[in-house]
Amino acid sequence: VQAAPQQVAEDKFVFDLPDYENINHVVVFMLGTLPFPEGMGGSVYFCYPDQSGMAVWQLLGFVTNEKPSAIFKISGLKSGKGSQHPFGAMNLPQTPTVAQIGISVELLESLAQQTPVASAAVSSVDSFTEFTQKMLDNFYNFASSFAVTQAQMTPNPSEAFIPANVVLKWYENFQRRLTQNPLFWKT
Repeated sequence: VQAAPQQVAEDKFVFDLPDYENINHVVVFMLGTLPFPEGMGGSVYFCYPDQSGMAVWQLLGFVTNEKPSAIFKISGLKSGKGSQHPFGAMNLPQTPTVAQIGISVELLESLAQQTPVASAAVSSVDSFTEFTQKMLDNFYNFASSFAVTQAQMTPNPSEAFIPANVVLKWYENFQRRLTQNPLFWKT
């Protein structure tokens, strides 16, 4: 946790992110000790050095008194293009493995009109639902890889065969139920 930002202007703050290339997600949160002024919030930017060492700034999103924390995925941003930002021509540290998170205090109306980099948003699907979906896909693909036609079957009294359409029907029913209620399996 980095709780001591570097103030670079009256309304702008940066945090260094050493070894950023090994970081997948960044969590930005307010400590609760000092709220934003009334009608204000903070735009959150990610800055990294491009191949030539120039600073590339990308808008991740924002935090406010009403939304005091956010998680941003930064692992896919290093190849993206920069966007407009309020940090001017600030210099990054000379180390190519150091990036920065910038917070710019702005009017809430301005925050609502900004468009963050789409790939920075963390999936709204919780990890259990995502795991379950991937597990279903993997099971179906695995089971389907053994499918044979009735003509290809060789009689073997010690083996039981399940028709592929039964597996597909179970797969589709499970997906539907998971979509309706991710916790249906607890009842």
